[in-house]
Amino acid sequence: MTTSVPSCPESPPPGPGGDRCWLARAVELGRRCPPSTTAFSVGAMIVAADGTLLADGYSRAEEPHDHAEEVALRRLAADVDLAAATVYSSLEPCSARASRPRTCTELILAAGIGRVVFAWREPSLFVDCDGAERLSAAGVEVVELPALATDVRAVNSHLPLG
Repeated sequence: MTTSVPSCPESPPPGPGGDRCWLARAVELGRRCPPSTTAFSVGAMIVAADGTLLADGYSRAEEPHDHAEEVALRRLAADVDLAAATVYSSLEPCSARASRPRTCTELILAAGIGRVVFAWREPSLFVDCDGAERLSAAGVEVVELPALATDVRAVNSHLPLG
């Protein structure tokens, strides 16, 4: 079952009025992921303070080990000030991974993004994740919208989530 967001304007500004809209779009983006038995299917969007979509990505979009946030960050235009930007990710940004040297949490911090909104805390199926805590400890505003977590679980129904 997918949560529809019929009342969303095309480009709502981040914040209480627009967060659910953008996050629902990130969840839908996660449906494009090629399924994997060893990784979650995740969608991510980076949105400017005025509601402009700066970049998006999804797991395995370009390479087999791609994470959604990593792809979106790679697709950003050069010289974009990200301090007021928001990352919308269907799943909590990773804080541990075996496939790449830098986690999504580290990449978000290095990019200087000031806000992260996600729907579902990463289950400990593959790694123990504490991305939300690390981001928050570094001064990033972290917002969890668990109302969309059921949709993220549905996107990941190919995994043994219990």
